[in-house]
Formats: sequence, C-alpha cells, structure tokens
Amino acid sequence: MIKTLTYIFLLFSITAFGQNNQIIVPNNINLPKDTIVKKLLLESINGFLNLKEKPNNENTYVLNEDLLETSVLLDEIKGVEKIGRFNNNNFYKCYLNNVTALDDSTFQIQFSYLGINEITPILKASYEILGKQKNGQFYFCSPLKHNTTTWKTKKISNSLFHYKSTINKKTAKAYAEKVNDFDKKLHAKSSKIEWYGFNDLQEGLRNIGVLYKMDYNGMISNTFTSNENGTLLQISATNNAHFDKFDAHDLWHDRLNNVILRSTTNKAVDEGCAYLYGGSWGISWKEIFQTFKEKVSNKPQTNWLEYYGKFEDFGKSKEAYLMPEYVINALIVQKIEKEKGFSEVLTLLKSGKYNQNNNDYFKTMEKIIGINRTNFNVKVWELINREK
Repeated sequence: MIKTLTYIFLLFSITAFGQNNQIIVPNNINLPKDTIVKKLLLESINGFLNLKEKPNNENTYVLNEDLLETSVLLDEIKGVEKIGRFNNNNFYKCYLNNVTALDDSTFQIQFSYLGINEITPILKASYEILGKQKNGQFYFCSPLKHNTTTWKTKKISNSLFHYKSTINKKTAKAYAEKVNDFDKKLHAKSSKIEWYGFNDLQEGLRNIGVLYKMDYNGMISNTFTSNENGTLLQISATNNAHFDKFDAHDLWHDRLNNVILRSTTNKAVDEGCAYLYGGSWGISWKEIFQTFKEKVSNKPQTNWLEYYGKFEDFGKSKEAYLMPEYVINALIVQKIEKEKGFSEVLTLLKSGKYNQNNNDYFKTMEKIIGINRTNFNVKVWELINREK
C-alpha cells in the first residue's frame, strides 16, 4: 500500500483546491462529474479537516447522529500533520486518494497524509470517511456503522454489544453488572455503552476508518473510546471479538471519567482505586498487595515519603507493570472509604494532577483523614501492616 501511494504522489501532477493548507487533489482522481456537487464535496472535506483540531462536538461537518463513532476517528486524525524530529507542525500534507459514489448523495472518501524528507516520501496515515449530502453541504462520518450493518446486537441493562456471530452472554452480563456497581459507587447517572469487538488491531482500525497509521506499526491490539451525548463507545481490538473477557481496572477509569474531568483527576489515586476495585492486568487486588509485600515493603527501613514518586515497577513483567504509589493510594482509599465514605474518596480523586510537590494531594488528604507529610511514613506503614 505504501509503495503504491508513493508512486501516485510522485508520478501524478497535483492541484490544490483552494488554500495551501487544504487537501491536495491529484489529477487522476475521479471526482463527481456534476461540477456543483464536486465543488461542494471538496469544500466540505476541507471544512471537515479544518475543524478537526477543535472539540469533536464542534465540528459542523458531522451530524449529531454520527458523532459518537466519528469522534473516535477524529481523535485519530488530530495532529497528524506534525513531526517531532523536524520540529515541524505542518510536515505531512493531506492528499485525496479516492472518491467512490455509493449512491447519488453518498460518497466513500479516502485520503492520506504524506511528507517528503529530501527525496524520500513518508506516509504518516491513510483514512476513509463517508460523505452524505444534506441541506446544501456534505456531512462526514466514520464508516463503522456502514461496515457492521450485518452484525448482531445484544442489549443488557444500559450496554449494547455489537458482534459478528456469537457473544459470551455470561461475561457480558458480568460487565453490565460491574458498570452498575461502579456507577452506584460514583453516584453517577448510568450512561449508555456501545461495545464493538474485533479480532485484532488492524481489523478494528479499518472499521473505524483508519486504513493505516504509522503510530500503530507492529502493534497487535488496542482499545479506542469516545464519549458523546451520554453514550460511551468502546472499540475493542484486542482478540476479544466474542467478549470472553473484560478488564475491570480499565472499566473503573471509564466510569470515573463520566464523573470527574481527567484534567482534575489525581492519577495515582485513580490508579489506586482501580487496583482496589478492579485489580490490574488480570491480577486481583489481593495478589497485587501480596506481591507488593514480597518485593517492596520487605525493607523495614523504607521511608515512604522519600520513596513516593520514584514509580519503580514491581510487576512480574514489563507488560504487567505495578507501581508502589498506586498500592499506597489503594490502602489510603480503603481507609477513607471505610471511615468517611466514598464521597471523601471523590474529594481526594479531585486533588489535581500528580506533580513533584503534590501539595494539593497532601493538603486534601490531611483535611479528610489527617495524613500529612509529617506522619505519612508512619501512617503508610500502619496501613501496610494492617492489610492481610
């Protein structure tokens, strides 16, 4: 695919439609024969791409009914022109690859971002979107719904599962119950969830409209999400097409993000909650703590205030990493919830992003439960020694 694109870009003369930063249209592209439709389509594509860096719900070239799945795709297009090693925010240029009419008012559109380093072309990404003509302009969306029209669905509580042939109903039910448990704890309004399962990363990417992206070279699995109009979309491209498993740890993060903005969340406290309520990498909280005792808290001379912030992985592998700071916060969260209720856990979760001094974290924790810098080491040792 890369080689083909290279020849296209080098051999065909190209013309820019409109401004210099807009999509470049090679002469070999078969555009709509109707000049009005052609002009409208190209103007709309440029409008869609010019708004891609804005919040997804502000892109006026996306219909509200298509926003959920298109939001995932827009996230994958944001910042694609940039290249860090050349300190260039506009290195990759956008080229139109193909336009196919599906009917009189709907088009399948493919475009790529390509840069030239001296004489070597570099393909950053290729995408596919659907364009629908309506009310004097074209609106664009991810091809996800179009690509999965023959799929089956299963609704359990507020969760809607999309799958090709079969789904593990037992696991799906357990997932829906865990969602309800977390939302109840968080006093959250249970938003809807739509889940799509794919065999691998490449299949998942193609179906959301990412034909190629350099960032994912060599990767075999990933999960993509968006949250729009009270619905969480989860694209699982993790060899889990039948929903035979789910990660309660990640689910905790997803549900918390419905209640607290990520920008105000203390990550170490959030991860501590996730360890406590959902384990990590399939390892239960009990197993995490046991490994922590064997590998980390086996040195009685450890000063936890001095240790906090080193983030030394004690997991059994690089893939299944575990952090002492998250275990410490799990113990603190457990104490706060038991003595003060979960509402005060939320207060600590809102203590701001982790930083080197962590002043807001310690001030908040002292107000809630009396743990401060002075007694932190003693209190943490107490919590470790009490945990079984």
